Amino acid sequence: MLHIKTAIQIQRKPSEVFEAIVDPGKMKNYFISESTGRMEEGKEIIWKWPEFEVKAPIQVRSIKPNEYISYSWQMNNKDLLVEIFLEERQYGATLVTVTEKEMPNDEDGINWLKGNTAGWANFLACLKAYLEFGINLRKGSFDFMKE
Repeated sequence: MLHIKTAIQIQRKPSEVFEAIVDPGKMKNYFISESTGRMEEGKEIIWKWPEFEVKAPIQVRSIKPNEYISYSWQMNNKDLLVEIFLEERQYGATLVTVTEKEMPNDEDGINWLKGNTAGWANFLACLKAYLEFGINLRKGSFDFMKE
């Protein structure tokens, strides 16, 4: 079975990183364009991205404030678990690790692995740019995909 794991260190406290992930008003600055609500344990919300005409239902599973967020979403008719771990590091930094699992080791799984690994790396870079420098790296980045 295939799974994704990627990480980045952000020069912000875990509480700031946590809020940037669960608060849709903040997420709009680096990831999504719309959300039906804040990420809260047991809640279903819908996300939309600025570049795509897709709306994705998100089932929030578990939340430990400032430490852990998990949710599931569907891809290729499979429920996939996304976990985000926040680990406090020296000097007020946070190590953010994202995992997503799992898909079979076949053509669909390999395409998912390539696409979503790139997607999660982009998510982390955009989150870092937003929190550390107040800029939206995502804005205009995927306009070429609309063509």
